[in-house]
Amino acid sequence: MSEAGSDHKQRASLSPQPQRKAPRLAAGRARALGLPTRGTTNANRLRRVDRWLLATQIPRLRDSARPLVVDLGYGASAVTTLELVERLAPEVDGLEVVGLEIDPARVAAVEADRDPPRVDFRLGGFELAGLQPVLVRAFNVLRQYDEESAARAWTTMCAALGPGGLVVEGTCDEWGRRSTWVALDAEGPLTLTLAARVSDIATPSDLAERLPKALIHHNVPGQPVHEFLRAFDVAWASAAGMSTFGPRQRWVAAVEALAEQGWPLVGSSRRWRHGEVTVRWSAVAPVE
Repeated sequence: MSEAGSDHKQRASLSPQPQRKAPRLAAGRARALGLPTRGTTNANRLRRVDRWLLATQIPRLRDSARPLVVDLGYGASAVTTLELVERLAPEVDGLEVVGLEIDPARVAAVEADRDPPRVDFRLGGFELAGLQPVLVRAFNVLRQYDEESAARAWTTMCAALGPGGLVVEGTCDEWGRRSTWVALDAEGPLTLTLAARVSDIATPSDLAERLPKALIHHNVPGQPVHEFLRAFDVAWASAAGMSTFGPRQRWVAAVEALAEQGWPLVGSSRRWRHGEVTVRWSAVAPVE
């Protein structure tokens, strides 16, 4: 499988949702769908997902007639939005980046200091402010929602995508050392990625606390994501001897063992050496 992201052609259906009516997402006066986040962020917090975007999504942006990227919910500081521009712009001619926030005060604060034309800041939420982006980075925006509302947010964002677009929705700790994200297109989720500063974890399942809302409550025996993390921990323990060469080598050996067991991993060992692994959603999706 190439680094260019041929996996975006694969399709997987959204997991069946409960039949009871889900809570409505709050809407502001500008019809921006969602609720304000705490707004906390740190410089370089989203470096892991940005590295993945650079490694896998540049062809998607280059192939687009309008390479528009939306950074949803950038928080009280736009530092990670500006970092996204700095990382993607050298690789994509004509790149456009729009930062969306549901809090008008946050938009006003960064708008006063923005550096056009590199990035635009607007009021908006899960409806993506009427834009049709090729790529959406939505990080740390769904932790406060229940599972049903998070699923509705997925559906809303994916419906707003431009042709061939992708949503990358995930979460990370405050320093960006532990992170997970899901890649989704208009038809549903495609992959789950785990990424970590490997020296910062005792076992791969330490990342369970950062699973996306669609999975975090399903990390229980009998569910696929629990089995995946259990298998990863076993492989990690078996690769203990590789610790002599460093934690990254141990991580790579554990991921290689997962691949040998038949887990449908996406990407090459080049990504694994970054403390990263991507698995097809179909292998970890919740089951009834």
